[in-house]
Amino acid sequence: MRDRVPTGSALVSGLRPPHRPGLEIACRYQAAGAACEVGGDWYDVVPLPGGKTALVIGDVMGSGINAAATMGQLRTATRTLATLDLDPAAVLQHLDHITADLSHRFATCIYAAHDPHRSRCCLSSAGHLPPVLVRAERGTSTLLNLPTGAPLGVGGVPFKSTCVALSPGDRLALYTDGLVEVRGQALDTRLETLLDLLAGPQPPLEDSCDLLLNALRHPEAHDDVALLIARARHTSLR
Repeated sequence: MRDRVPTGSALVSGLRPPHRPGLEIACRYQAAGAACEVGGDWYDVVPLPGGKTALVIGDVMGSGINAAATMGQLRTATRTLATLDLDPAAVLQHLDHITADLSHRFATCIYAAHDPHRSRCCLSSAGHLPPVLVRAERGTSTLLNLPTGAPLGVGGVPFKSTCVALSPGDRLALYTDGLVEVRGQALDTRLETLLDLLAGPQPPLEDSCDLLLNALRHPEAHDDVALLIARARHTSLR
């Protein structure tokens, strides 16, 4: 039986993602402002064959029920494609074709596949903000230099996959633009703050999520936020 994972705005306080081979995971979703309306941001954690895990984060452009409906369709399609154990770029290519038929909406997305047997993670981006990679040994945090691709739904733009080594203790942070984009502040400045908050001593992942939201999230922000942090760990593999 597959692990059941809370996703997107269906996240319930206190409900955590499942344990996955070689990974510890924490997630958060916050709706825009004080509203409880479902938005277009989502995250997902999908078990893959061979003990691998897909980590997904995405953001449907626009807001309201239509964006939420598109988000639900893309999330379902992503989970279906994940069972085929495709290269991340191939997953985005299929999602691009699917999105083109969804009421002319566009979405950004990152699809990452973690392989505990090889201690590596392969990622592909469809116009999404770059993930943060935190190296435990050095205590440094950097934005992963991924080919950004085009948002899902543009069509005709190839996607590329990039693989990085993940040693025990290393962390990967995926997030949507509502965490770092605010009026009146440069995006580069906000991203530097994000890097600073993730560098140095490593608190528990749940605490890291709370730290980022408390430091970067404005209580009356007009955009949703999805956040997923994964930490590589030792695991016994047979």
